Amino acid sequence: MEETRQQTALIEDRRRITVTGVESVDAFSAQQIVLTLTDGRAVVSGSDLKISNFSKASHSFTADGNVSGIRFQGKREKIAKRLFG
Repeated sequence: MEETRQQTALIEDRRRITVTGVESVDAFSAQQIVLTLTDGRAVVSGSDLKISNFSKASHSFTADGNVSGIRFQGKREKIAKRLFG
């Protein structure tokens, strides 16, 4: 059985976002940051976004700027697993 870590997202005053359960930062710009989580993906949107902290060891991530939202996507299974699993 695969271990699932807890994930949290905290937005403070729409100026700072902290996310736990982050495995990697896949893409970032001043308008969007794409994260791989332990159980899927998250897309942070806003303006003037800047990554202020990312720790691969503790799986934590923090960004500052004007945060307008976060969208979560579940883990995508490989097509072969869906067809034959």
